[in-house]
Amino acid sequence: MDKVPMTKGGYDRMGSELKELKVVQRPAVIKAIAEAREQGDLSENAEYHAARERQSFIEGRIQELEDKISRAEVIEIDSVSGSKNIKFGATVTLVDEDTDEKVTYQIVGQDEADIKKGLLSTTSPLGRALIGKKPKDGVEINTPSGTKAYEVVKVAYK
Repeated sequence: MDKVPMTKGGYDRMGSELKELKVVQRPAVIKAIAEAREQGDLSENAEYHAARERQSFIEGRIQELEDKISRAEVIEIDSVSGSKNIKFGATVTLVDEDTDEKVTYQIVGQDEADIKKGLLSTTSPLGRALIGKKPKDGVEINTPSGTKAYEVVKVAYK
C-alpha cells in the first residue's frame, strides 16, 4: 500500500472534512431519506432520489478520505527547513520571465493540491520541475499554450 505524502495542514483538513461528513452530513441525509420515504411512492419521489444520490456521494467520499488518511505520511516541514533547495512543503516564490508576474506556491502532496489556494502538487509538471531548484534557478515547463519560463526568487519553509 503506497504512502500518501502530505503536509500537517493537508492531513488536518482531510480529518476535518471526514468528521463533518460523518457527524453532520451523513445523519442529515439519512434523515432526509426517512422523511422522503414517509411521502409514499418512491418511484416518482424526486427528494428521495436526490437524497439517495447525496448519500452515495457522502459514503464514497468518506471511504476515499479514510483510505487517504490511513495511508498518509505526514511530512513535517520543520524537518526540511533550512534547506535552500526546493523540497516537499517549501513555499516558493517565482517570477514569470515573460510577464514579470510573481506567484507563490507551497509544494504539497497530490491529494491536497489546490492551485487557487496556492497549493501546488509535487506531481504537477511545475511541481516536478521545481523540486531540487534553489533561488535564482530558472525553470521551464511545457504547457498546452507553449513553454513557460520562471525564475525561482525565494524558497521558504513555514
